[in-house]
Amino acid sequence: MGASSFPARSRGFTLLETLVVVALLSIIMLALVSALRSVGQGGDRVDARLQRLDDQRVALRFMHQALGRISARTVTSSRGLGPLFEGAADHVAWVGIMPARYGAGGRHFFRLGVEDAAAAPALVLRYLPWTDQPEFPDWGSADAQVIVPGVQSIGLRYEDPRQPDATQAWTETWPFLNDLPSAVSIVMAGEGLLTDRLVVPLRVLPASDPRYGGGDGTVIGGQ
Repeated sequence: MGASSFPARSRGFTLLETLVVVALLSIIMLALVSALRSVGQGGDRVDARLQRLDDQRVALRFMHQALGRISARTVTSSRGLGPLFEGAADHVAWVGIMPARYGAGGRHFFRLGVEDAAAAPALVLRYLPWTDQPEFPDWGSADAQVIVPGVQSIGLRYEDPRQPDATQAWTETWPFLNDLPSAVSIVMAGEGLLTDRLVVPLRVLPASDPRYGGGDGTVIGGQ
């Protein structure tokens, strides 16, 4: 017979070719899964950062409200005669008004400083309802609220409104017992902070201001 009348057998994939294709598909699938995971993690990180920034905005607003309204009521303490105010380089304590939306409102003792909270440093506010006493309370028994987590340290400065030279108006401690600063500057050190510096103007409560006949402890709308 001449040439074979049978059709040529079709050539299929060899085992090596099949293994190469499977390996390539595996690499492509792994790359796609990694890309999708990275996108998901990136979205979670963005959401977490936005949440932290939002929490910090709320906290800083609270700080403006709590520290911004301060009592100038004169008391006779172990330090002398004057408002109950303690301004140090690493903490500040005062008598002011708790914003009503955050609690019962009314006059409170406050202390702001860096403390360990959940095994990590944070800017912590301690507070207790005000009682008619000439000294600050035992802060160990006060309620504590983390204001800004992740704050490693703070530096406080106080503005003296009586200083004619504005460049000399800020001091690291407040030495005057018979008066209050006009503003407090808080410089924060840490990671992921919305801002590293906060300046809070102090507004004296009219009912506690001895310049206008106050100072008897009366607080309108509070305790």
